[in-house]
Formats: sequence, structure tokens, C-alpha cells
Amino acid sequence: MLLTIDVGNTNTVLGLFEGEEVIEHWRINTDPRRTADEIAVVLQGLVQQSPLLAETDISGIALCSTVPSVLHEMREMCRRYYGDVSAVIVEPGVKTGVPVRMDNPKEVGADRIVNALAAVHLHGGPAIVVDFGTATTFDAVSAKGEYVGGAIAPGIEISIDALSSRGAQLHKIELVRPRSVIAKNTVEALQSGIIFGFAGQVDGIVERMSEELTDDPGEVTIIATGGLAPLVLEESRCIDEYEPWLTLVGLRLIYERNTP
Repeated sequence: MLLTIDVGNTNTVLGLFEGEEVIEHWRINTDPRRTADEIAVVLQGLVQQSPLLAETDISGIALCSTVPSVLHEMREMCRRYYGDVSAVIVEPGVKTGVPVRMDNPKEVGADRIVNALAAVHLHGGPAIVVDFGTATTFDAVSAKGEYVGGAIAPGIEISIDALSSRGAQLHKIELVRPRSVIAKNTVEALQSGIIFGFAGQVDGIVERMSEELTDDPGEVTIIATGGLAPLVLEESRCIDEYEPWLTLVGLRLIYERNTP
């Protein structure tokens, strides 16, 4: 059984693969203060509480992280608690099969390269991956499977936090679709601005990126992923596919490329 771990700035997503299928998954808070021992306790508790995994052993681990302090503890956790298990950490020197056409390839987050690999594997190129996380990232992949660049925008929750902290009469709200774009109260006005505003942002950036990516923008597949993607899916006009486990699929592919 392959354990995949995607450590993001806000949440960490874990998935267990049996072959090519995700049979169990969890989402936990990313806490930079957790030690390797604490991470192991949380992980083992999640695995043991699942009725699907009562008699299952972890045979491999693949992980990527955008938080250096957590990556250090994850590395130590793998060494101490899963020393007999093959572990692949996405970092320089690991084979991904994705050429990175950037001024400084080392600047690109590991999760973005992993997403690019999974996007081409699942849907072919050219493609644009929109990842709704702490930041909303847009990643462009060529028809040859090359990572050619992208864009980064403030995430949905960051925007809500900024509004609530800087607006005297604005408070944090539940993220649901309002009754209409033209709101009749402050809560729905905030919901309208966030939900429809981000959908418009996605459509606008994707349209411009598609025009730069290929002579035929219609051939570009737009793939959404990330924990907050469902908020925007129905309002965006450009998204073709929703892949909630895109990063985990990419981690599985990289594990297979780097183990016998």
C-alpha cells in the first residue's frame, strides 16, 4: 500500500493507494510545530481507525512539501518509524519526467511540478492546472508535458481573512453560494464578491494563459484541484475537469519512477 502525503501551507492531504486507486484519504491541519514523533502518532492513528486498513501495511511513501520545517520533520518521521519502507521525497535530484522551463527551476514549488505530471498523465497536454489552496496557483503545461510557467494569486481564505481584519463591520462568513450576485445583506454581499469574484478571476487568467500557451486555446484542458475548488467549480466557465486527488496521483507516478 502506497502512502502519499501532500504538505501544504494550511492543510496536509494524505492518501493511500491500492494500485492506481485512492482507497482512503485524510485532510489535517499543517502545524509547523509538530515533531516527527507527533506526526507519526497522528498518521498511525488515522490509519488504525479506518476499517479499510485493519490488516494493511504501508509498503511505500511518497511526499512533497511547501513548508521546509515540516519537510524536515516528515523526513525524520520516515526515517524513525518507516525505516524499512521505500520513501521518495520530491526535491532536486528526484526524477519527475517534467522539464521545467523557468528562469530558476528551483523556485517552483514541488507540488506544482507534481500537479503538472498528473495533469499530463490523466488528460494530456496542453493543460492548465488551477489549484485552490492557501494561494490560488495557475500552472501551464505544454503539449510536450513541459512545465512552462504560471501565476499565483491570493487564495480564497486569505482574502476573507484580509477583509475581516481590515474592515470594521466585516466579519468572517460561511463560504456558500449566495442567492444572487446582487446581494441584499452584508453577509451575502461578501459571499457574492468572494465566490463570483474568484470565478471571474479564474476565467480571466485562464483565458489569457491559454492564448499564450497555444495557437488553439480550445485544445487546452483546464483542471481544477485543491480543497477550495468546489466553491468555484459551478461558477467558473472554463474548468473542464475536477481532480481532487491530482497531487496524490502525481506523487504516485513519481514514486513509481524512482523505485525499482
